Amino acid sequence: MRTFFTATLVFLASNCAFAADATAPVRQVMDITVKNWSGEQEEWKYIFDEDMLNSLFSKKFVETYHQAAKKPAYDTENNEPGDPFGYDVVTSSQDGCPIQELAIAPAQPKDGGVNDVKVSFKLWSCMDENDMKNMVNEVHFDVIEENGKPVIDDIHRVGDDGTDSLVVEMDGIIKGE
Repeated sequence: MRTFFTATLVFLASNCAFAADATAPVRQVMDITVKNWSGEQEEWKYIFDEDMLNSLFSKKFVETYHQAAKKPAYDTENNEPGDPFGYDVVTSSQDGCPIQELAIAPAQPKDGGVNDVKVSFKLWSCMDENDMKNMVNEVHFDVIEENGKPVIDDIHRVGDDGTDSLVVEMDGIIKGE
């Protein structure tokens, strides 16, 4: 009985520790996103730079991204292909104000070892129109554990039409949709 109790405590502690750490890659993505939208960042830092991809995102996400990146949304100034999106995937926009009222909620476990990390923020606080100014963006990050560390497996933006999936969007780009 004592062995069972000890094993149960170890299992619960390891799951709780992962849930607490599940916000770490999300915080890194949001730190970059906040800096990008601050107006003070000289050069936009891309969350899908190769070093970021390999350290913050799951292997499945990285593979899907690399396939989607073969069909860039635009060419850059140096004639290199750009990313497959053409907009900031976290804020779902090309324009905005400095991010205000950022909140990152603790991870909530879902089925299959996925933790849901909810992020909310105001992107339009510098606008004159009250509806825009007070609008709160909501984004959910699916975080899983790979090789003993938390990584982002998908990003879901919440909008008027429901919740979407960045992985599904990348699959559509790959298929030419």
